[in-house]
Amino acid sequence: MVGVISDTHGLLVPAAIKALHGVDLIIHAGDIGNTGVMDELKSMAPVVAVRGNMDMNEDLRELPETEAIQVGNALLYIIHDINMLDIAPSKADFDAVIFGHLHYPSVAKHSGVLFVNPGSASQPRRKSSASLALLHIRGSSIKTRIVDIDD
Repeated sequence: MVGVISDTHGLLVPAAIKALHGVDLIIHAGDIGNTGVMDELKSMAPVVAVRGNMDMNEDLRELPETEAIQVGNALLYIIHDINMLDIAPSKADFDAVIFGHLHYPSVAKHSGVLFVNPGSASQPRRKSSASLALLHIRGSSIKTRIVDIDD
């Protein structure tokens, strides 16, 4: 199972830690906020993270803006701001695009590609709850569940 979190902005709430317990991999889609959040996540599972527009401190500024990873047979593309997407994910054979920035969760499929925004784990918008996502990946099949993590 893969935990997907975004927009922590320096705050990793206990409910997020509990929801991520036991995952095999954590993906952070940017706006991490500080290295303490990264350290806490890394203590739970391997972490793949991209830099968000607010990640300008010295330690986080070195993170890549995008990342491509394979989990099982699924190829995932990670970016913070979906508006900065400059590839055609379906033509590049990506199975999913994971992004943050908007602070509300969404799961949609476009041209055969799954687009997942886990929402914000600390500052939700649009009257949504703080949230993250869990991905169950078998082969190239991806099942997504949004988890509300309000304490």
